[in-house]
Amino acid sequence: MRRTTIREFAKASLYNPVLIEGLPGLGMVGKIAVNYMIKQLQARKFAELYSPHFPYHVVVNKRGGIRLLRAEIYYWKSQGRGCDLILITGDSQAQTIDGQYEVASSILDFAEKYEVKRIITIGGYRSEDETPGVFCASNSEDFFKDALRAGAKPTPPGSPIVGLAGLLPGLTAFRGMEGLCILGKTKGYLPDPEAAKSVLEVIVRLLGIPLELKGLDKEIEKAKRLEGNLRGIEATRALRSTKIRKEEERRTSYIS
Repeated sequence: MRRTTIREFAKASLYNPVLIEGLPGLGMVGKIAVNYMIKQLQARKFAELYSPHFPYHVVVNKRGGIRLLRAEIYYWKSQGRGCDLILITGDSQAQTIDGQYEVASSILDFAEKYEVKRIITIGGYRSEDETPGVFCASNSEDFFKDALRAGAKPTPPGSPIVGLAGLLPGLTAFRGMEGLCILGKTKGYLPDPEAAKSVLEVIVRLLGIPLELKGLDKEIEKAKRLEGNLRGIEATRALRSTKIRKEEERRTSYIS
């Protein structure tokens, strides 16, 4: 494999589709959000993206089988007059700058094929603030205003948005599309389902999709317990380090 490839194994007839991307990133916000949408909406997989720019290892399943790292592409059809969805998530981001651009271009080629006019990317915004919050940025004033009305706030100026979360919206202008990046506030060092839920609340209002979000509450509680346990471990380690340091200082003072 020399270039990024999308293997399409089913055809989809979609009405006014919006593409939503959520690959692994800060706090795993995008991946958690899109995986939840896929599960709750019972979206159907119809394509896979492979790239030599993904990490050079394979995934091993429970039966000893292996597969390359990939992105998976799903579709969901609205039952009413709302927009259909193309949902993209996967195992990894591309590991090189050239790879990021190549993967982004392949996704945009795929989006053009299905006449996508609007693309939404989901990511995390690093913050130590405990209160949930959602930021947005766009290459389209109309799309940006729609996101603000849905509950997002403007992303602080000068904030770099790295990876596909930033590249895809940035490149949409060259394809005649509108791009929007939605970022959930997260500390970033652990998977953050609470940030993912905050982002999904904005997307539900923005697109009017029938998505129930209560299913994330258990995951949020698990994440909070895990964070609390880690804080306890760190506090214990810090206390031990302090005791050891004081003991060493006492011994040094005695010898002197």
